[in-house]
Amino acid sequence: MPKDHGIGASPKRREDVRFLTGAGQYTDDINIHNQAYVYFLRSDVAHGRINGIDTTEAETMPGVVRIFTGTDFEGVGSIPCGWQVTDKHGEVMKEPGHPVLAQGKVRHVGDPYAAVVAETLEQARDAAEAIVADIEDLPAVVDMKAALEPNATLVHDDLTDNLCFDWGFVEENKAATDEAFKNAHHVTTLELVNNRLVANPMEPRVAVGEYARANEEYTLHTTSQNPHVIRLLMGAFVLGIPEHKLRVVAPDVGGGFGTKIFHYAEEAFVTFAAKACNRPVKWTSSRSEAFMSDAHGRDHVTKIELALDKDNNFTAVRTLTYANMGAYLSSFAPSIPTWLHGTLMAGNYKTPHVYVNVKAVFTNTVPVDAYRGAGRPEATFQLERVIDKAARELGVDPIALRRQNFITEFPYQTPVAVEYDTGDYVATMDKMEELIDIKGFPARRAESEKNGKLRGLGVNCFIEACGIAPSRLVGQLGARAGLYDAATVRVNATGSISVMVGAHSHGQGHETAFPQVVADMLGIDESMIEIVHGDTAKIPFGMGTYGSRSLAVCGSAMVRATEKIINKAKKIAGHLLEASDADIELKDGQFTVAGTDKSVAWGDVTLAAYVPHNYPLEDIEPGLEETAFYDPANFTYPAGAYACEVELDPETGEVTIEKFVSADDFGNVVNPMIVEGQVHGGIAQGIGQALLENCTYDEDGQLLSASYMDYAMPRADDLPDMANYVVDHSCQTPCTHNPLGVKGCGEAGAIGSPPTVINAIIDAMQSGGHNVEHIDMPATPSRVWAAMNTQQERA
Repeated sequence: MPKDHGIGASPKRREDVRFLTGAGQYTDDINIHNQAYVYFLRSDVAHGRINGIDTTEAETMPGVVRIFTGTDFEGVGSIPCGWQVTDKHGEVMKEPGHPVLAQGKVRHVGDPYAAVVAETLEQARDAAEAIVADIEDLPAVVDMKAALEPNATLVHDDLTDNLCFDWGFVEENKAATDEAFKNAHHVTTLELVNNRLVANPMEPRVAVGEYARANEEYTLHTTSQNPHVIRLLMGAFVLGIPEHKLRVVAPDVGGGFGTKIFHYAEEAFVTFAAKACNRPVKWTSSRSEAFMSDAHGRDHVTKIELALDKDNNFTAVRTLTYANMGAYLSSFAPSIPTWLHGTLMAGNYKTPHVYVNVKAVFTNTVPVDAYRGAGRPEATFQLERVIDKAARELGVDPIALRRQNFITEFPYQTPVAVEYDTGDYVATMDKMEELIDIKGFPARRAESEKNGKLRGLGVNCFIEACGIAPSRLVGQLGARAGLYDAATVRVNATGSISVMVGAHSHGQGHETAFPQVVADMLGIDESMIEIVHGDTAKIPFGMGTYGSRSLAVCGSAMVRATEKIINKAKKIAGHLLEASDADIELKDGQFTVAGTDKSVAWGDVTLAAYVPHNYPLEDIEPGLEETAFYDPANFTYPAGAYACEVELDPETGEVTIEKFVSADDFGNVVNPMIVEGQVHGGIAQGIGQALLENCTYDEDGQLLSASYMDYAMPRADDLPDMANYVVDHSCQTPCTHNPLGVKGCGEAGAIGSPPTVINAIIDAMQSGGHNVEHIDMPATPSRVWAAMNTQQERA
């Protein structure tokens, strides 16, 4: 029987009440007395020299408060990058400046070069139209391989070329990997593209800056996934504001998907301008601005090779990837194609040799950074596509080939530095085969063929690394911040609790799941617990929410703080019950002396903590509040097996998802309903990448997919009905190194679904006699039709 409370139960998300009734408090809902508005002028060319900006007429227009250009920010710090990568030659990456407003040159369409602050947004926009900018159009470089040619246009004049870094991992493995390929019985090679994406959270980015002249304190309200990190990066490295003078508030946030992790120029601008104008300044992104200013995701071009011996055992994997950085380095961009990608190239398999080479390239495009999964989807797509191709070349069952090469003993040290603590890939594969009803597939394929359609089955196995840490290790890998998290548990006199957490909730359900953990530990009702997040003035220094880390890292800090609360409360209860605290037990909200019927209620103990009449203060100080920081000993390693059935119309190339199933191992699960919702959402985003979404530039650097007219988002009818959209998390191997045994679930769906869909499409085409070996994402009807008909002509 399902639990109705505590860990393992599925209470409805309490935060949804305010969201569904219009009572959410988003950044755009924040309006401050005497607030002004800013409109940014953004470059309409991908690369240009700023010869002059004439603001004379604009400055006289109604409502204009002040106009800013790059010269106003001379002496202000550059937007910082939070991760430094060292290349295979031991050289640190190239790190050109990223000004708040462009200085000297614009480097991508959407690069802001001026800003108008006015009484209203309309007045700011009108004045902006009166600004005359003399920007000399320069040749742009968009293609990554072309950007590395000897005579390529330089994105940054102070660099000698457009190569940010040339990373090899593990460099010591390269010779052995090359030798394994020389000795291989069979080698499968695949070249593929991981298409550029725009995150498109429902809520666009917003920033409101305030400055209090009386005490010289700044406040930034912003749509951020990690307010403390924004305070650190912007305060210390850009504007030079002491942290105790800067408050960052991220209230309700309408989705992030990674793109709201980073510190953006607009945040620094409104904070700077609030002081310069001596009044609050607000910016709300339009959707068009978002397409050309939010960090994009993915954009890798890869060649992957898989070596096998005569018995079809994997002996080596070798990859060469070109990773687009865009025009500037975003906050964590260098880590995505390197440490969050290369370390996952072993996958679920016991491949003894792996070598990954990544060339990160500057181009005249929007910066690229983390997008749901961040490096893990790119690794999984390469690996699972080349395995499927190898199975076809060898004439073996793709499921059997995967099973043969599974890791089956744990802990397992991979050749790419990480050690998997637990897992059961056979169990997830078994569950996936059960959910997809693999034995019934031939009949379903035959039925589709009767109707003139082709039916394909695609599978995929994946592993991801979440809860990125420990800080000491990631520091050695180039992280410029710790990756721990923190929680403060404050018990009030009447027994209710406020839990202040460093994690930020923007769709994850923290306000529901976190109280389940604390309530389960204390034996009290979840309604007595509130979660406080998003305000640096209220919460301990934490690293925010991304990388499926909230429960594994911040949740563990919360557990440790709650354990401290329990230990102190037992001492107080011991005094009240005239017993040793070692004999006190806590269950169902009652403190009991073991082996007796003597007890005292939770509320009586918490009241005594603040009204200490019955215990000696020299032994126990008053109050009941504890803080804990938690720095994990290792990553967590969720894993899964996914299957997808597609139906393909050979006349039009249209693909429909008929069924999609996932079997995931997330370790222990706190709230099954929330987990299932996270996986459903992630799969939907992965299907969007596989079939629909594509951010494209022309050769001059013009963004061709700059609105929903040209950028196709997944809709409800692009997904299977819920009866055929099944997620399962019953295969649980708890994490061994965090107190909850959890692994993380937020990104799994987006990692596992793209190769599953593409594998299914290839299977469908091949079943119709079309010898198509690969198709790049998105597999649009025109692309699918062309692939089938081109192959037909060749035949």
